[in-house]
Amino acid sequence: MESRIVLENELTRIQKWEKDQGGGWFWDKLMRLPFKLLDKLTPKFIQKKIGILLDEIGSFIQTGGRYLASEKRVYRLFEKTTGHTVQTKDDFQHVPLEDMRKASLKVATRMKNTATAQGASTGVGGIFTLAIDIPAILTLSLTTLQEIALMHGYDPDDKKERVFIIKCLQFSTSDVVGKEAILKELSNYHQGAKSNDVISQIQGWREVTLTFTEQFGLKKLLQIVPIAGILIGALINRTMIDELAETGTMLYQKRKIMERLKTAE
Repeated sequence: MESRIVLENELTRIQKWEKDQGGGWFWDKLMRLPFKLLDKLTPKFIQKKIGILLDEIGSFIQTGGRYLASEKRVYRLFEKTTGHTVQTKDDFQHVPLEDMRKASLKVATRMKNTATAQGASTGVGGIFTLAIDIPAILTLSLTTLQEIALMHGYDPDDKKERVFIIKCLQFSTSDVVGKEAILKELSNYHQGAKSNDVISQIQGWREVTLTFTEQFGLKKLLQIVPIAGILIGALINRTMIDELAETGTMLYQKRKIMERLKTAE
């Protein structure tokens, strides 16, 4: 276990990262285009596919649905990456934070490569293959966050944990005001979320779909032209997963640090 000094230094590092989340990169600003314009340029079947995201995310929160990650496979990857043998979440009590972060970075690299290939392959057919890409990137997003959760000793089978995962997804696609609100919501999560808190937090998952839809704004327009969509699809998918994995790692590291500070000497 880390000393209090080490934990406080790590917490300071993460808090600095949180303060740096106010800005947005150039593509992010471009992607937040007026919805009326996007609606006019987006074919009906694409709009319908995006609308399905609302039900998919709701299903994930309630039951996990088809998105639940394989716990045993993730634990094997953790052991291969860090040398620590883990079989249950309780085995993470004495695993160093640095090893959890190392394993999470391994997950990020694998998922970024998958997202890049996915975005490039669906970019070949222009906007028509975007209908395939939308549910695929959602699956990659939820899987990435679940694996990072497991790498820190948390269980996505727990409904409260799935709410935290959705909040991470929401954070990575929100503006500065949204990020501040989410950080405030998650500030006491290390103390254990109460059932009534979970219910109130679930109400915010609809916002995830709206911000997630905005992220596809620029992609919808540029993928109208086949072939050009290969580069755009690969770039945007890779960036989305990269930012999401960083968000998940930082927020789960902070949560673990806060838990350990309660018992650190």
